[in-house]
Amino acid sequence: KIRRVEVSTGAVSTLAGSGTAGSADGVGDAAQLNRPAGVAISPDGSTLLVRTGNTTLRQVCVAAPPPPPSFAPIVVPPSTLGADLATTRGDASLPQGMVTFLVGDDEERIEHVSKNNLCARSPVFRTMFGIGMKERDAAEITVPKTDLASFTAFIDYLCTDQLDLGEGEGEQARRALVLRELAQMYQVPRLELLCAQALQESVGPASAVPLLEAAHTTGDGRLLAQCRRYVADHAAEVRASGGVEQL
Repeated sequence: KIRRVEVSTGAVSTLAGSGTAGSADGVGDAAQLNRPAGVAISPDGSTLLVRTGNTTLRQVCVAAPPPPPSFAPIVVPPSTLGADLATTRGDASLPQGMVTFLVGDDEERIEHVSKNNLCARSPVFRTMFGIGMKERDAAEITVPKTDLASFTAFIDYLCTDQLDLGEGEGEQARRALVLRELAQMYQVPRLELLCAQALQESVGPASAVPLLEAAHTTGDGRLLAQCRRYVADHAAEVRASGGVEQL
């Protein structure tokens, strides 16, 4: 058993454990512990980490965990594709012709993309292909530090407003992360929101830990809170998928 002593009164109470050796989870004396030998207490006193005689670590929640932070739902605005392309009519400042992108370390090619349309869809491309810029007349542009499939999906989105995340839980989460970074880099806010929405929907046993790490790295508080809550609520599924070993 795990017992608590109130120093001021001398009262003793049981926090967890039935008195019978075992490893069953439960509330209060419904739980079983196998020879508890060491206890670590969280800074706020709400949680105990117990080392048992069979070298297992068990968590005992003394107080209810705080509720997860709340966030407003992600709202994706309607497509602006038609309105964006309409701005190209009669604009003499826009460049003419096509561009080929050389993507990643292997410089894989995405050919014959309209500079005109790119400028209409991204202020970064508008600046890049602006009057007086060397890229305005360039036939090829190098895009390092990304992969062909993700950058192709990015260009396809600019041309169609359709989001392609590929197939499979892991691949969809990975591509959403890469596409969100590209959307931030090229200032495409609607795509950024679509990716954030897709990331929320893709949190599952196999993706929760990689997404948690990515959210921590990028400072995404919304996704970080969601992944933490998922791992806490679905620990067995995450453990079975190998997520705990990844963490």
